[in-house]
Amino acid sequence: MQTVQIDLPAKRVNVVTLGCSKNLVDSETLMGLLRRNSIELVDTADGADAVIINTCGFIDVAKEESVNAILEAAELKRDGRIGSLYVAGCLSERYAGDLKTELPEVDAFFGVTDFSNILRTINPNPKHDLLGERYVAPGARSMYLKISEGCDNPCSFCAIPLMRGGHVSRPIEDILIEANHLAMNGVREIILIAQDLTYYGLDRYGRRELATLLEKVANVRGIEWVRLMYAYPAKFPLEILPVIASEPTICKYLDMPIQHVSDVVLKSMRRGMTRRALMKLIETIRAGVPGIALRTTLIVGYPNEGEREFEELLSFVEEAEFDRLGAFAYSQEENTTAHPLGDPISREVKEERIARIMEAQRAISARKNEALIGTRERVLVESEQGGEYICRSHRDAPEVDGEVYVTSATPLTIGEFVEVEYTDSAEYDMFAEAVGGPTATGLALPQLNVLAS
Repeated sequence: MQTVQIDLPAKRVNVVTLGCSKNLVDSETLMGLLRRNSIELVDTADGADAVIINTCGFIDVAKEESVNAILEAAELKRDGRIGSLYVAGCLSERYAGDLKTELPEVDAFFGVTDFSNILRTINPNPKHDLLGERYVAPGARSMYLKISEGCDNPCSFCAIPLMRGGHVSRPIEDILIEANHLAMNGVREIILIAQDLTYYGLDRYGRRELATLLEKVANVRGIEWVRLMYAYPAKFPLEILPVIASEPTICKYLDMPIQHVSDVVLKSMRRGMTRRALMKLIETIRAGVPGIALRTTLIVGYPNEGEREFEELLSFVEEAEFDRLGAFAYSQEENTTAHPLGDPISREVKEERIARIMEAQRAISARKNEALIGTRERVLVESEQGGEYICRSHRDAPEVDGEVYVTSATPLTIGEFVEVEYTDSAEYDMFAEAVGGPTATGLALPQLNVLAS
């Protein structure tokens, strides 16, 4: 969006990431570019020569969090505890004009992928101005891999196309290069993400190519888990199901946000689905991939969601029995097609409805977890705390799902897989004992070259 030169290039830069996993990938791409130009990345803002805040502008709560982060950094700048302050990402892309007026402490605003201009602002004479390899934090074992940018779906409530534009698929070759880079730096789990995974390839190849991409990524040497998140249900590519079922590297897990199930609400949301079609799709997915863990996300309090429509949603949650579920309140976003509908449902009603949804889901999750007691499976060891190891199963994505708390008679290695037997359960988490040493899929691991911090 702009280039603002400063007298001395910043040498110590702190990058703050807010919002979704797509933002995290953008930050890691920027951080990789900064490191190629000998700029030191620091973990805290205090004392940094420059702070870059990668913001989120999706819904009201995310926008508020982004603004608060900017205000906190602005205070540090006024106190002389940081040098320059830059703001990038979705909020900046969408509201740069307003933000410039309200936040004069910010030195420059940038869009969602304005990496080169950010670099040239921090360092007016960069040696490397082309995007290269992403930054991989030391010890990282699980990372997101973005396969496309933007979205072509017409959802009435969503402002993402306003900020990130239409759908643009990355070439398969580029995705595989990045996957191999992550594997060579010790990453064991790749989580494929996009605004809409299932659209992948249609713009570039003239057909949906997610199945082809999955087959290739699943065979990247060193990668032991491949996970899929953010699959759009309309026009779902059923050809990916046999690939998920047959490839041992692909987690039997799918994140598919359905948002709602009432036909009245779905039509207004412009989702291109009906309740009957959603249930049929869920049944087809479960039949095609036995034992698959299904995660979904719901919007509660959409403008035409009356009590009848909400009860229909609640009933569907109890009937479909998703393995993982999240819900958030509708946020009225300007310039979206739903904006003229207003926001007639109070915050209190929205929160009460979310609580009822999550109460139903807790009971479902507790039943499913209890059924696992006495079974064995392979989990990824992520950390250790107080003599107990915190792990994840194939059913659990980082940060949004449950955890497995493991005790072991012998020390376990962080970042390795281990077989465990489940001994107890809670509503969302599991408890287990290690029953053997580290396990492997049989893949030969490459020589690792972990990036220094």
